[in-house]
Amino acid sequence: MKTLNTTVAAMFTLWAGVANTAEQSTPPNQNTAARVVTLADNYVAEYVKNFPEAAVFSGMTVEHQDGLSDNSLAALKRWQTLEDGWSKELAKIDSAALFGQPEWVVLGFLREAVESSRQLRVCKYELWPVNQMSGWPFLTTQLAAIQPVGSEQARKEALARWGKLPRYLNNELDNLREGLRAGYTTPKANVRLFIEQLDAILAKPVEEWPMYSPASRDESPEFKKAWAALLSEQIKPVIERYNQFLKNEYLGKARESIAIKAHPNGEQCYQASFRNYTTLDRPAKETFELGRREVERNLAAALAIGKKDFQANDLPTLLERLKQDPANHFTSRDELQKYAQAAVGRAKDHMPKWFARVPKAEVIVEPYPDFLEQTASDSYWPAAEDGSRPAMYRISLFAYKQTTRANAEITAFHEAYPGHHLQLALATERPAAHPITRLVGNSGFVEGWARYAEALAEEMGLYSSNYALANRRLWPARGMVVDPGIHLLGWTREQTVKFVSESGRFDDNTAKALVDRVAMWPGQLTAYDTGALEFFALRKQAQETLGPRFDIREFHTVLLENGSVTLPMLREQVMHWLKSKT
Repeated sequence: MKTLNTTVAAMFTLWAGVANTAEQSTPPNQNTAARVVTLADNYVAEYVKNFPEAAVFSGMTVEHQDGLSDNSLAALKRWQTLEDGWSKELAKIDSAALFGQPEWVVLGFLREAVESSRQLRVCKYELWPVNQMSGWPFLTTQLAAIQPVGSEQARKEALARWGKLPRYLNNELDNLREGLRAGYTTPKANVRLFIEQLDAILAKPVEEWPMYSPASRDESPEFKKAWAALLSEQIKPVIERYNQFLKNEYLGKARESIAIKAHPNGEQCYQASFRNYTTLDRPAKETFELGRREVERNLAAALAIGKKDFQANDLPTLLERLKQDPANHFTSRDELQKYAQAAVGRAKDHMPKWFARVPKAEVIVEPYPDFLEQTASDSYWPAAEDGSRPAMYRISLFAYKQTTRANAEITAFHEAYPGHHLQLALATERPAAHPITRLVGNSGFVEGWARYAEALAEEMGLYSSNYALANRRLWPARGMVVDPGIHLLGWTREQTVKFVSESGRFDDNTAKALVDRVAMWPGQLTAYDTGALEFFALRKQAQETLGPRFDIREFHTVLLENGSVTLPMLREQVMHWLKSKT
């Protein structure tokens, strides 16, 4: 899933604080709460102003849909200067004085966003943005699909926003050239994948581009004509120039290694990136060893199921059973999509028994466009805060023949109910919550919850076969092994593909794509099980503490009540709840 733990932070106006007269007449903790809210209010306001498409992706309601981020290095420098000042202001605030108040949560989100972003500077991600997973072709496809149209004002704003895309792409070309100069490049394999995406776009008339979506959804002939002209006359030439730059100048100089430690300060970058995704400070080697132990434990559980249900006494035999049974496979793209839709609907019906609140927002299953489906992972995109559009579970139908029904169910429960959609939609629908708690998140919580949801789905009786029960146990925690393995411990592409493929969750081609994904997002694949292990540990502790008084609906409410908090904050709020119960 693509979550909102983006490394791009909002520029904001740093207020000087509360006036001295107010400080003299206001209780200290109340004054501290006011300072936190003031800073958070400015963060959100400036985020929407300076990173408008990111705000839209989060589901926020924005006044105008005509903006696009300034991705120049000068804009980034201005942000970093302000960020440093913000960090100094936050360092003066004692979070302990706010515990139990809503502002404690707001402060946690704000502090995490600022400090994590500052730590990530060492990675210089802005200098190597050629990313087949989340680069501009992917983001513009999603933005085009949700760009409002249908009125004269909406059409005007759409043309204004997309008229800024050439500037954005030219800025990115400048950043890539600076990256070459400074020794920061995307791995060659990923550059080739990106070029393939651009070739696929440019091979079609603009009316068949995903970016044509606003015109295809609007009835105005004049707008359709203007939109086609914008794509063909202003945007297409820049994309062609960008593609030629990659082919003629960049590819030959791109790095051979997929490991981040090939970059300057690569090991520091890995730790900062791991910290950004998981919200935990933990050495990579410790994550690797913890992951290996969990893989062994999960494998033993899967083999127990294999022996009992499939007469499979070893992993190769179990994988053969999982992969070869025709009843565990699909015969068409349409069958896979309908199966995923049915799984989402079935899970939704079971929610009230396990959760005190269920989201109002709907979620739809939407396939990726053809130029993205070979490289993009299944993902979740939040619904609009104002209810104007549903959430979207984007699914790749490309490898339908290799996709098993077991994996399709696991993914559906991960992305929709009881996974991402349930958690993130509930976070969006909290009326009293500060907007920053919906705008900012982290993968440790978000992906950790979705992994926990895969296991919860089994308790809920949602899986339709024992194939899924065995398969569900074969993949978890392997990301904690392969991610640091690739980036810091010298794992080869071949070694990684073998380790991933033997999980039975991915065929060889998908396993290779996973390696290319890890290359671009150092640390991200560790977040799923780093977070999930914390959810499992907290549930175990709650059950042991409360015994027969443990209520799963109440426990889930406590976990989800404040949105995607950091993992340390999550533990603190659960411990506070347990103390109040005992």
